[in-house]
Amino acid sequence: MTYCIGYWLEKGLVMASDSRTNAGVDYISSYSKMYAFQPASDRLFVLLAAGNLATTQAVISWIRRDLDRAAETSAPEARDLRSCDYLFEAAAYIGRVSVAVQQEYAPALQQAGASAGASFILGGQIAGEPHGLYMVYPQGNAIMATRETPYLQIGETKYGKPPLDNVGNTNLSLEDAARLCLISEVLTQRSNLTVGPPFELAMIPADALAISHQLRLEAEAPELATMIETWSEAQREALYRLPHFPWEQSPPG
Repeated sequence: MTYCIGYWLEKGLVMASDSRTNAGVDYISSYSKMYAFQPASDRLFVLLAAGNLATTQAVISWIRRDLDRAAETSAPEARDLRSCDYLFEAAAYIGRVSVAVQQEYAPALQQAGASAGASFILGGQIAGEPHGLYMVYPQGNAIMATRETPYLQIGETKYGKPPLDNVGNTNLSLEDAARLCLISEVLTQRSNLTVGPPFELAMIPADALAISHQLRLEAEAPELATMIETWSEAQREALYRLPHFPWEQSPPG
């Protein structure tokens, strides 16, 4: 299991992911779940992955192979991230690749009681088009983030959702949204051991067609301890400020 977040903002995109892979209580390892592609100067794609690790790695390898083949042959009919004119076309392409990989390995995995399923969050921009964010389901279809629903999650989503709902909005700065996504990751880690550091962040300003800042925080990073301490203290203070019950009121005089 893993946990990834993509956040759409008026000012750009924030992408965040953990790096834990769990194949049982006695086998826990770390793999990056964030992949950046810039096949041409007029486009940038950042992909977050969750689900079967072999499937997600095969999808990434397939994407890279298609880009290499297109560069070698210059075939106009080749379909890859370089030939997409719109971000939704890139999401559809990733969905097709994911389904093809799953269909190849699903029978053998099903016999072993495992799933080949994988899901992705695609964020990025193609010059001349607005920046955007999509979630690609295991079935290959995709949904788009909107101003009303600005963030998308994959993996272990439920524990990190409250701060995103309660504090987030599309007018946040990229830095504030990055902090919000990171505390969402940290809170999820506290509740579910299948999610854990290193945590990765990428910030993509609108129309920049580049990642402006990228950060990787290891388990021992002091920022993580400070964040959870600050957040917990604020929650305790909020608890004490909640309305009192009638029987808690001090008697007059």
